[in-house]
Amino acid sequence: MQLAITVLGKRQSQYIEPILAAVSRCKCSIAEIRSTDLTESTAAYMLIEGNWNHIAKLENLLETLQKQLKIHIHKARQEKSGTPKSGLPYTLEAMSLDQNDIILSIVTFLVERNIAIEEIKAYRYPAAYIQTPVFSTQLIIIIPSEQRLLQLREDFLDFCDQLNLDAILEPIKR
Repeated sequence: MQLAITVLGKRQSQYIEPILAAVSRCKCSIAEIRSTDLTESTAAYMLIEGNWNHIAKLENLLETLQKQLKIHIHKARQEKSGTPKSGLPYTLEAMSLDQNDIILSIVTFLVERNIAIEEIKAYRYPAAYIQTPVFSTQLIIIIPSEQRLLQLREDFLDFCDQLNLDAILEPIKR
């Protein structure tokens, strides 16, 4: 059984270590963990694995930790999926001058084509030398096998031209 949790706390609260200690005490293991600072807050998400009674113990312990550490924890039980996603893994990287709704436009483009989004990272920052706000995003996507790649690339280039995006769409090589 798996337990997905998201955690949000003040930036300097140092809540990751107590949560990891609780996972260990409950005889569960971390399948995945990510954490990042967001202005005044730190956000983390974790995928935890264990048998059902160990997960239940951890859920109770997380309730206590949430109160003690003054953090917000959201949790959801997950059953391991037996069917992996099919398609081609690609990376999409885009950069432009900051525009309203640019990430919404990119996500909408993908969703309309039934392309699964596995991961999104996006940043806004002042450009070097000129201090104009720039928006940069990286996505990991799964392109369905029935999708015609040549047509997708052509549509994507037209999309980028319309929004004045500099972007790359390429397969992930490992």
